[in-house]
Amino acid sequence: MGDFAKEINSSFSSDRLKALLNIKYTSNWLDQIGTEILKPFNISEQQYNILRILRGSQKEISVNQVKQRMIQKSPNSTRLMDKLCEKKLIVRTRCENDRRVVYVKISDKGLKLLDTIDMSEFDKYISRLSETEAAKLNELLDKIRG
Repeated sequence: MGDFAKEINSSFSSDRLKALLNIKYTSNWLDQIGTEILKPFNISEQQYNILRILRGSQKEISVNQVKQRMIQKSPNSTRLMDKLCEKKLIVRTRCENDRRVVYVKISDKGLKLLDTIDMSEFDKYISRLSETEAAKLNELLDKIRG
């Protein structure tokens, strides 16, 4: 990967437009890497994200809390969790006081799966940035979302 403009053989009316499209292009590029890493495990990046959220919570949390914490917001997160349940990677329980509330937690099988997935492939790309550059990038991305 090199100069974004050369890769897509395009020019831009402003550096701001180029930056916007470069962010989208790079995000898609990183998603493709993630998809390839996760393919042998038969889960999507969004499902991986759900498993990581549940591992981090260390206890059951509501489906709505999972949705709020997801990096890639998904209107079909319930379906994603259905598939994880079918694979026995997460466990769902209904709230006794309010049947509309559903709690989820990661299963032992889900924890074992996460232990076998090696996401260090991303390290070779992100390590191209120094800690100072990464901090600046985070600052700029946060500023965009403002």
